[in-house]
Amino acid sequence: MKNIKFMIRNMEAETEQTICVVSYFGKSTMMYATPLRVEPLFWDEKKECVKNSKYCANKDEINGALKSIEAKINSFIAESTTKGELITKDTLRNFLDTYFGKKIAAAYDFHSFFEEFIRLCDTRVSPRRGGQTIDYKTKREYARTYYYIQEYEKKRKVRLEFRNINQPFFNDFVAFLQELGLSTNTIWHKTVSLKAVMKAANEQELTDNTKYQLFKNVSEESQAIALSEDELDMLARFDFSHSARLERTRDLFLVGCWTGLRFSDFTRIGEENIKDGMITIQQQKTNEFVTIPLHPVFLRILEKYNGNLPANISNQKFNDNLKDVCREAGLTEHVLKSITKGGKKQTTVYEKWQLVSSHTARRSFATNLYKSGFPSISIMQITGHKTESSFLKYIKVTKEEHAKMLMMHWQKNGNLLKVRKQYLDTSRLGGKF
Repeated sequence: MKNIKFMIRNMEAETEQTICVVSYFGKSTMMYATPLRVEPLFWDEKKECVKNSKYCANKDEINGALKSIEAKINSFIAESTTKGELITKDTLRNFLDTYFGKKIAAAYDFHSFFEEFIRLCDTRVSPRRGGQTIDYKTKREYARTYYYIQEYEKKRKVRLEFRNINQPFFNDFVAFLQELGLSTNTIWHKTVSLKAVMKAANEQELTDNTKYQLFKNVSEESQAIALSEDELDMLARFDFSHSARLERTRDLFLVGCWTGLRFSDFTRIGEENIKDGMITIQQQKTNEFVTIPLHPVFLRILEKYNGNLPANISNQKFNDNLKDVCREAGLTEHVLKSITKGGKKQTTVYEKWQLVSSHTARRSFATNLYKSGFPSISIMQITGHKTESSFLKYIKVTKEEHAKMLMMHWQKNGNLLKVRKQYLDTSRLGGKF
């Protein structure tokens, strides 16, 4: 067997094509379709990878995935050779099926399946992410859920199997998580993860237990904050010349606040995304394209860094720096945050800077536009929200602010002034309103 190659079948096509793994077994050939796709225009047949073109936004991700696939196959070949096992088209195809999450390697019980499910997150394709693999945060959530499953077993002195995942277990598992002091939303994440694992086990016919479908996942409305335009202006004007680290973080955060993009998207805006006063970029989470006009603040930042954006850092490091930025800039207003922990409502007082994260940028963008009276449907087109319900979860507007928005609307249309004049006139005349 020769070393594997990568190719696409139709180099003349004008649409994205599947990247295939090709292996040679004597005179026969095995061709295996990967989940990866690329436009033929960007494919280098000689080098068997995506060209280094600025117009191909995901070239690094695809090429990285190809290197990983090649390394895994070579490792499989080496291990098989060491064991004296014969490598055939079927064995290689089975290996690739397992690698890409198309099937589980063997029949598993509940625990071994859960472990394999987590391991395969690195290669399993998510239908919600436009054909991309499962992201790190989701994989981490599955792993945390499995940890609590094991802790539950220790506490209750039981060993779970597929058949045990029923309503009594679910109720007791939620009660156990409450005993540990976990919040309602944290418990919600665990129950969602458990249902995803059971669904996958059903699809692979490892169990016929479908009782998980009746589990009711309960969550609380997010109390994440948004920054007003005045607060964003205060951040923009604050002098961070004493710290390049904080200045770059502040500038990158403002990019997010005036584009409405997620951290994974606004940190990779390049010159290829900017044309005719607009940013057009494919969202990593949904694989959908969005178009956003260039805001003056964004343009000033772009000019400041000679046509580029500040160097990207990890999301975790960014959030750590961002809290320092907001604390130094004076975002110390007290904020009440209520969550349910251990089945009991708890209210904690925070200073605003403590609650700011990279996601605050996207919430601030949507909230400020909404408060300005900009149509919700247009905001959704810009942010990429598919449903109004998911969009409205982003909007952080108090009852008082809604009342003020209504008053401004009346004033804008002259209705409030008319009502006031009519009231005053009737009062002077002693008449009834």
